[in-house]
This record gives sequence, structure tokens and C-alpha cells, in this order.
Amino acid sequence: MAGRGTNELAVKQRRLTPKGRATRDRIVSVAAELMHEHGVAGTSLGDVQKAAGVGASQVYHYFGDKQSLIRAVIAYHTEAILGTVRPHLGRLDSMEALRAWRDMLVTNLRQRNCEGGCPLGSLVAGLAEDFPECRADLAGGFDQWEAAVRDGLEAMYDRGDLRRKADPARLAVALLAAVEGGTLLAQLHRDPAPLETALDEVLDRIEDLRPRRAQPRL
Repeated sequence: MAGRGTNELAVKQRRLTPKGRATRDRIVSVAAELMHEHGVAGTSLGDVQKAAGVGASQVYHYFGDKQSLIRAVIAYHTEAILGTVRPHLGRLDSMEALRAWRDMLVTNLRQRNCEGGCPLGSLVAGLAEDFPECRADLAGGFDQWEAAVRDGLEAMYDRGDLRRKADPARLAVALLAAVEGGTLLAQLHRDPAPLETALDEVLDRIEDLRPRRAQPRL
């Protein structure tokens, strides 16, 4: 069901004129900002219409109902997250790259004063139980993120940079859980330390899974 709906949205987007796509993109961007700030329940289609400077007919033309707009917002946040980290994810096949990615995540959170949390993660609480199609879209977004992390770890494993006992899939889940949990606690305390700690613990575990190098004789 969710896959079919996503395909239908993609077909509609391909049919848009450049002007229509720009209008649609503006509506989604504004909706994403409002939902991140006020929550899904606290954001109405009227709020989005007013903030985007469009007519009600335009909102309904592009999305039909609020759930369709929510799903577009999920796709928007997924692409934004992957777009931010994709240059790093392409090189997440060494400890140096993993720690650089960790530093980038902490720096970005600190620059935001730890406000807002993860845009994708913040949607889970409001959507996971009552909107099954949206839950599927959220899961798909996290799956893409996890897969990108896992690809780098698998490259390390295939090169022999991780011992045979290492499980790249489990490590990718642990890293993603560290990002989400650490970000949530950092948001609560307005302090990036929980994110730093969570990521460092997982990265230290990955470091421990590297092959033992023979020490040169003196």
C-alpha cells in the first residue's frame, strides 16, 4: 500500500512544470519547518498555506490531504539528512572517516544549540502509531540512512580492516541508534555531550574490532 502511494506521488511530481515543482517544493519546505517546530498535530494545512503564501486550492492540488503532505515532508527530511552526510558516507570506510563524521554531527548539533533534535526522528512519536503508511515511509528513510552507513563498514570488513567476528549490519544499527538516542538526550539537556558519548562508545567498539597488528621488534 505505502509503496504504491509513493510511486503515485513520484509520477505526479514528474508531470509538474518547473513552476509547479517550485511551488510544490516551497509548500513542502514550509510544512517541514512548521512540523519540526510545532509538531505534526500542531500544524494545519491552513498554517502551511499561510506561511507558504499560496492558496488553499494549490495545497490540495499538490497533496490532496494532510497525510500526503506529511509523507512528502518525510521524503524531504530523508533527502536532507542523506544530502548532508552523503559526501562523508561515501568515505565511511575507515576509522578516520567515521570519526570525522562523528565530529560533523556533533558540530552541527552544537551550532543549533541542540534545539529541534533530528528532523526525521522527531516525526516518529507523532506518526508511528496512528499513521501506518507514514510509519512505513519513516522506516524507509531510516533504512536508507542505515544502508549508507553499513556500506562503509562492509567495505572495511571486505578489506580486512575489521576482524571476521565483526558484523557490519549490527554495527550500522548501533551507530544509527547512537545518533538518534544521543541527539534526543542532547536536545533535552541542551548539551551535545550525550551525542558525543554515545558515538564515541560505538566507535571505540569498532576500533576494538580492527585486526591486531603485529608489533615491530626492537
